[in-house]
This record gives sequence, structure tokens and C-alpha cells, in this order.
Amino acid sequence: MQTITATYPPVGVILPAGGIGSRFGHAQPKQFLDLAGVPILVRTCRVFLQVPEIAVLAVAVPAAHYQASMDLLRTHLQAQELKRLLLTEGGATRQDSVRAGLRLLPPEIELVLVHDAARPLIDRATIFRCLEGASRFGAVIAAVPVKDTLKKVGEAGRVLQTVDRAGLWQAQTPQAARRPLLERALAEAERGRFIGTDEASLLEAASIEVRVVEGSEQNIKITRPEDLRVASALVRERTMMKIGHGFDAHRLVSGRQLILGGVSIDYELGLDGHSDADVVAHALTDALLGALGLGDIGRHFPDSDQQYRGINSLLLLERVRQMADEQGLVLGNADITIVCQRPKLAPYLARMQANLAKSCNVAPADINIKATTTEKMGYTGRGEGIAAHAVVLMRSEHGRQ
Repeated sequence: MQTITATYPPVGVILPAGGIGSRFGHAQPKQFLDLAGVPILVRTCRVFLQVPEIAVLAVAVPAAHYQASMDLLRTHLQAQELKRLLLTEGGATRQDSVRAGLRLLPPEIELVLVHDAARPLIDRATIFRCLEGASRFGAVIAAVPVKDTLKKVGEAGRVLQTVDRAGLWQAQTPQAARRPLLERALAEAERGRFIGTDEASLLEAASIEVRVVEGSEQNIKITRPEDLRVASALVRERTMMKIGHGFDAHRLVSGRQLILGGVSIDYELGLDGHSDADVVAHALTDALLGALGLGDIGRHFPDSDQQYRGINSLLLLERVRQMADEQGLVLGNADITIVCQRPKLAPYLARMQANLAKSCNVAPADINIKATTTEKMGYTGRGEGIAAHAVVLMRSEHGRQ
């Protein structure tokens, strides 16, 4: 999986969900149907709302189902997710719905991703490839190379010719563009009364270059009942949770800065160690490694290696989080307890929480930190050292129900 390190201009996502899914053969629009117990639309929204870089998600729904859509999303999404979600009525065509969603995005949004609401299995790595590509080139689409032999067929099912598949790609979404380019493409299409099949076709018609980034074979679009069965099997395969526990302790000594959770603490003593001796970051790092089944922090960052002397432990935490990315796992939540008689840590806990959340690429609410004493018992109670425990729940990217 792709390592996420870049900084992007303000990002908005549009989900055109204004269709009724006539090919699905169901009275209810397909995006409202359940996929392994969760509505398709909710699953798609969640993937994007779990990406901190995305500032706002605009969803265009069928006018006749506006209130039902609002009720559905309020029921299944968390309060902090709903704050970043905007709802509007879609139009008669896909580009009408995209145009409605674009009008809804705040003016500061510079980068726009458009994604099919009926592609709930989109993964974070594909999203970030689209962000990176649009940032560099202006406009990109997720796509996969065509693997099957293609046939051109005429009347009565007669094969006319075999189509050379070299250079042919199957378009997916997200399709991403810098906002002025998408606005220009939509405006020119409206003037020319051109109806495109996707955003790339609009951009191409406006002579705007579009590039391809790697999509995913699992990023399927649910169009027919058999697609829903395949998607359900993929969700069951992806749903995985792992638990990890981490513990670390260091001695307090003079002449060292006290660093906890990446925060410099005003205290006359600091923790002794090869790195910055940040027991909070170390405990969390060990917990992640435990959930991943990758041993402990000493195996990956040994104190015999000089490159780690004095290193900021948040950097080590970020490297382990990247290992989790490679396994398709993300941090669900962490609970950390710091055992410390002195100094008082309450004024610093919020900053620690923010630092650790950033390193783990999660919201601060997903990191809980507590500080306690041992009533002057033991090495922490005597002020000889500080210890920290961490427990984490790791889940697959699409594991939250």
C-alpha cells in the first residue's frame, strides 16, 4: 500500500448518488440497499470520512429520497463525521448531480474527487493515489488495465472482430481534478449540450489532459444483484480486527529533556534512553507491533543502531503505522495509561493526544490518554522512572460496521 506523507490543497469529495439504479431491478435505489448489514451509501461515505485530508463530502441524492437519505446517514454516521457531510438533491444526469455537489463545496476547496456512490469498496491507497496525481498533473482517474480479450459484436451476437487490448484501461472512480478544471469542463459541456459518461469524458471534451493512476480490482461498482453478492463476500473477507498491548518504562535522570507523547514537559528530570526515551510513543508503537504480529520495538529499532540515537519517537511510530498500511490495517482506537508520580501531566495530555493521532493518521478522538500515580509505591511512586501501557484495536480498512 502507498505510504501517506504528502500535504494536499483543501480536498472535497462529491458522491453523485442521484440515480435510482434501474438496472438493479429493485424498487429502492441500490445505494440504500444493505451490504453485509450496512447500507451501500453509508459504507462509501465512511471510507472518505475516515480520511483526515478530506475536508468535506458532498452527497447528491434523488430528490424523492432526500429526507430518507438524511435519516439514513444520521442513523449510521457518527456526529464528527456528519459535521463534514453536506447533502443536496441530485439531477437527471450524473453531471447534473456532480454540478449540484460542486456548488455545495466551500470556495476554499481546491481539489475535487468524484466517486460513484455504488463503489463502497474503494480503499485509502487508491484515494491517495488520486490526490497525489491530481495535485501533480491536474486531472486523473483511477483505472485498471483490461485483462480479458475484447470482442466487437454486431447484430444477433455475431463477433465482428477482436479488439487489441494493448493500452486499454477500465475506468473506475475516484476521478480527481483541480477545481477550476472541473468547473471549466462542466461549463463547456453545458454550453455544448454534451452528456458525458464520467468526469474524464467531460475533461477530455474540454481538451484537458487526464492521466491514469492505479485503481483496484476490488473497487467494483454495484450495478446488478450479482455484484452485491460479490461485494458481500469481499466485505466478509476484509473485516478483521486485531488487538495489541504495549508497555515501556524508562529511568528519570538529570541532564535530559522529558518528552512524553512528543511533548516537551517542563521538569527538572528527563527519561534516559537511546532515543528521546518517549515511553508513551514507545508503548503505543509496541502495541501496534503486537497487533501486527511483528515483535517489539527493539527488533525494528535496536539501541545498537546509531541512526536511532536521540531520534524523535513519533517518527518510529509513523514507520510502524506505515507497516500497518502495508497489511491493510488501520488503528481503530488506542487507550494509553501513563504511570507517573511527578510531574503533573494533565496540562499536556491534549497535545500528546494530537501528536499521536497525527502520527497514526487518525482523529484525536481515537486516542485516549490517562495519567495515574501509584500512590508513591514502586519505582514510579518514588520518582525513579515513568511507565506507560497502551492497548490498541487494529481493523481492516473497511472493518467498521
